[in-house]
Amino acid sequence: MKDYLKTLNEAQRKAVLTPANYVRIIAGAGSGKTRVLTSRIVHLIEEIGADPKTIVAITFTNKAANVMKERIANMLEEKGAGVHVSTIHSLCVTILRRDIIAMDYPRNFTVLDADDQKSILKEAYREFGLDKSKFSYAGMLDYISNNKTAHIDPDKAYILAGTDPNEKDKARVYDFYVNREKKLYALDFDDLLLMTVDMFEKFPEILRKWQRVFHYIHVDEFQDIDKVQYRLITLLAGSENDVYVVGDPDQTIYTWRGADINIIMNFERDFPSAETIFLKQNYRSDAPILNGANCLIKNNRNRLEKDLFTSRDGGEKITHYKGVNEEYEALWVASKIEEGYKQNKPLTDYAVLYRANYLSRSIEKSLVDAHIPYVIYGGIRFYDRAEIKDALSYLRMVITQDDLSFKRIINTPKRKIGQKTIDTIYDRSRELDCTMYEVLQREKLFKGTTQQTLESFVAMVERWREKKDDPISNQLERILDESGYRFMLETDNETERLENLKELISDVSEFQKTYPDSSLEEYLQMVNLYGDRSDFTDGNYVQLMTVHAAKGLEFDTVFVIGLSEGIFPSERTLNEGVKGLEEERRLAYVAYTRAMHKLYLTESGGYSYQTGRPKSTSRFVKEIDDEYIEHIGANFEYRKPVEMPLEDLEERYTRRGELPERPLQKQPSASRMKKGDLVEHTVYGSGVVLNINDNIMEIAFSHPYGIRKIMAGHPSVTKK
Repeated sequence: MKDYLKTLNEAQRKAVLTPANYVRIIAGAGSGKTRVLTSRIVHLIEEIGADPKTIVAITFTNKAANVMKERIANMLEEKGAGVHVSTIHSLCVTILRRDIIAMDYPRNFTVLDADDQKSILKEAYREFGLDKSKFSYAGMLDYISNNKTAHIDPDKAYILAGTDPNEKDKARVYDFYVNREKKLYALDFDDLLLMTVDMFEKFPEILRKWQRVFHYIHVDEFQDIDKVQYRLITLLAGSENDVYVVGDPDQTIYTWRGADINIIMNFERDFPSAETIFLKQNYRSDAPILNGANCLIKNNRNRLEKDLFTSRDGGEKITHYKGVNEEYEALWVASKIEEGYKQNKPLTDYAVLYRANYLSRSIEKSLVDAHIPYVIYGGIRFYDRAEIKDALSYLRMVITQDDLSFKRIINTPKRKIGQKTIDTIYDRSRELDCTMYEVLQREKLFKGTTQQTLESFVAMVERWREKKDDPISNQLERILDESGYRFMLETDNETERLENLKELISDVSEFQKTYPDSSLEEYLQMVNLYGDRSDFTDGNYVQLMTVHAAKGLEFDTVFVIGLSEGIFPSERTLNEGVKGLEEERRLAYVAYTRAMHKLYLTESGGYSYQTGRPKSTSRFVKEIDDEYIEHIGANFEYRKPVEMPLEDLEERYTRRGELPERPLQKQPSASRMKKGDLVEHTVYGSGVVLNINDNIMEIAFSHPYGIRKIMAGHPSVTKK
C-alpha cells in the first residue's frame, strides 16, 4: 500500500481512490477531511499522472490554504509545487491579472482591503455631510455588497430608494464608492468574484482557456459556498473537468453572509453522475461528546443522514450546569478552569464559546477576579467596546463631567458640533483652569444654533445629575433614551451593539443587587478595575470567542455558555421559523464538536434583558439523551439533575480595589434553605426567612430594611 494511504481508514481511502469525475465528500466534524483532500491530490499526481499545474484546490481562508500547501510539499516535495492552492478570491486575482484587460481594466488593478474601503466611505461622508453615527461603515459596506451581489447598480439603487431620505443617502454613497473604484482602477472582494464571472460569461474564449488550465477542481468547506462562488466553480468545470468537493451540511453556519446549504445538498442534481462518500469516523471527540452532538443534529430535517462515531472507548459525560444567575454561571466556569490549572493543565486547553459577543461580559469579570489570563479570539473585551465606552462616558458626565467623557459623547449621536467648536471650548477651559463642561455652564462662546445645541446638552446633563441617586439602571436607561444614543443604533440596525448595551444594563442591575447601597460612582470605579488590565503575552491563557469564530478549531475542554431559549438559539432566529432554528442548531453542533475530551454546557436563571422575560433552558440542552449528559447546579423543571451544592466552589473570589470586599461565602443550595431559617446578609444584617417561592426568598430584616426579596443562593446571604 502506498505511504499516503496507510494512515487512512476505509472510507477515507475510498474517497481518495474513487475514479468518479464528480465527487461529493460529506466529511463530519473531526473526520480528517484535509488529510483526504491532500491525499487525493497526491494520488492524482503519483498514480494518475496528472500534471500538478492542472490541479486547483480552493479553500476559504489563507490559513487553510497554507496548511494544505505545507502538507502537499511534505508529501510530494518539489513535484507538488505546481498545484494551485488558494482562497477563491486569490484564484480570481490570478485569473484577472492575465485577462482583465478584456473588461477595460489594467492588469495592475488595486485590490481594496477593509481599510481602503473605509477610506473611500470617509471621502463620501465628508462630501455629502454624513456621519458614521448615522450610517456605520460596516452597515454601509454591507449595503454596497448586497447591491453588488444582487446586480443592483447605483442607478437602480436610486430608484429603489424612492422618497426615503436615508435610502437616498445610502444610494449616493454607493454611487460615489463605485465611481471612486473606477478612477482608482480598484476592485473589492465582491468585485473580484463578480468581475471574473462576468468576464467568463462575456468572453467564452477566455473561459475555455481557463477550463483547459484547471482540469481537476477541488473545493474545501463546500457547505459555505454562496451562489456567485458556485457559478464561478461551475463555469470553470464546464462539461469536461473533474469536480471534487468536501464539506458538511451540518456545519453550514454562514447563511447570513450568503452561504447556501442547498448547493451542497443538491450537488448530485447538478452533477447527476456524482458519487457521494461519507466520512463518519471522528478522530477529535470522545464518545459521549460525539453521541450528544449526534442527538442534537438529528432534530434538523434539511440534512444528509449520518451518525459520527469514534473508535475510542470511555470519556466523560457532557456536564450541564445551571447557575442561579449569570455571575454564578461565570464563577463556576472560572472555578473549573482554575481547578484544572492547579492540576497542571495548560490554560490553552480551555475555550469558552458563546452565541453573541455580549455574553463575554460576566465570564471576563470572573476570570479577572480569579486572576486567570484570557484573550478574546477575533473580538474586543466587553468594557473596551465602543458602545460600552460611550454609555459609560455618559454615566461619568453625571458624576465627574471630565473632559475625556465630554469629548467622547458631545457629538455622539451627531449634534453638528464640529471640531473647531470643540477646540474653542478646550482652549477656553485651559484659560479658566476648569473642565470643558464648566465652560459651557459659565459662558456663551457661540451664537445661533451651535449655542442653542450646547445649552440643550447642558440642560440635559443637569437633569440627569438631579437624579443621580436613582437606581443606576434607571439612570442608564434614561440616558440612552434622552441622549438619542439608543435611537441612533436602532436607526442603523446595529443589533450587536444594542445587545451589548442590554448586557451593560444587566451588569448594572446585578451590581445593584449585590451592592444595594452602592452609588453610581462606585459602579464606575468597579468598571475601571475590570477594564484596567494588560493583554497577556506569555502564551498561557484561556480563549474566549463566538461559536462562529471557533469554526475549524479544537480544544481539550470547551465551555459553551448562555444556553437559554432566546439566547442560544437566539430570539431573532427563532422568529425566522424552521430555517432559522435549523441554522442555530447547526451552530450548536459546531460548538459541541470543538471539544476533544470534556464539554460543559452552562446557563443561568433570572431575567434576560435580551429577551425581556425570565430565562429557560435551551432546547439544545434538552435534545441530548440522558445517557450522554449529567445535570448539576440549580433546580431544574425537567429530568433528574445531579444536585451539586454551591459549597463545592471552595475558592473565594473577591472584587479588587477600593470597593468593600464581599467574598463569596459557602452557600447552601436553594433547596436547603427553608422557611424559618436565620440568615445573615452582607448589607442588611441578620434576618429570618419568611417564605421561598420560585427560588426567591422573602426575608425580614431589622429596621430600616424591613422585608426584602432576594434570590435563593445569592452570595450576599448566608445561613446562621
